[in-house]
Amino acid sequence: MAMTTPRIPTLRLVLVRRVSTAGQAVDGYGLPAQEADCRKWTKGQTAPRVRIVHMVTDGDGKAGKSGTTLLDERPGLMEAVEWIAEGKADGILAPNLDRLARELTVQEAVLSYVWALGGRVFTADHGEHLEDDASDPMRTAMRQMRGVFHQLDRGLIIKRLTEGRAAKGERGGYAYGAPRFGQRVEDKELTADERENAIAEEMERWRDEEGLSIRAICARANARDDMPSKRGGKWHPTTVQRLLSSEAREKARQQSARARAERKEQQRRERAARLLAQR
Repeated sequence: MAMTTPRIPTLRLVLVRRVSTAGQAVDGYGLPAQEADCRKWTKGQTAPRVRIVHMVTDGDGKAGKSGTTLLDERPGLMEAVEWIAEGKADGILAPNLDRLARELTVQEAVLSYVWALGGRVFTADHGEHLEDDASDPMRTAMRQMRGVFHQLDRGLIIKRLTEGRAAKGERGGYAYGAPRFGQRVEDKELTADERENAIAEEMERWRDEEGLSIRAICARANARDDMPSKRGGKWHPTTVQRLLSSEAREKARQQSARARAERKEQQRRERAARLLAQR
């Protein structure tokens, strides 16, 4: 009688990936790298063997999905959970806990939900994250400590980005957001927009020389085809009032002047460097 080889059980996992704007900008851990790390981990598992039966993604190269977002706002993660609930998968696999969540409370909520459905949670950098056990409080503490550091890392990333943008804005450079009316972005730097500044000066003349009210200025500008708003739509009284604010106009002028001076200084340094290199 022939001996039959016992069948090795296979663990069916859903690969979970996530990218966020901040994460991609700073750590560069994109979707292909996350998938590669997970598949490399699965190849090294033999008891039991692991098979990726499905892959889900939250966020893409254009629009990321924050790790602070709750489970029901993460369509990819929700899909992975549905596979577990429907018996089509035994658990989820992520590159690390950071890709599941960057806030400790969200991390613990995701894990608890998967465990409540009878699913298992794995990460490529750690292996299985076992369900909480009252007899082993250290297990829970170590996992939560990792979550705390992921949350801290996220906070530091945001802090660096915010401080960098603020410093660039103070130097007159383009930091982020839509430039003011009268300014435009050129080669990632803020510069004056002559056409828009001419429109603003014309509106100032209507106010100062003709005594027109804000609403009258708004109506006259909308009646003309050569005075579009920043986005090409109709002018609104609040927009015109903000545009004609003396403080806002002066701040915009000063910012543009600083940007021009900084560009000239940079060009001077580049010319000096080229001359030195030719010697």
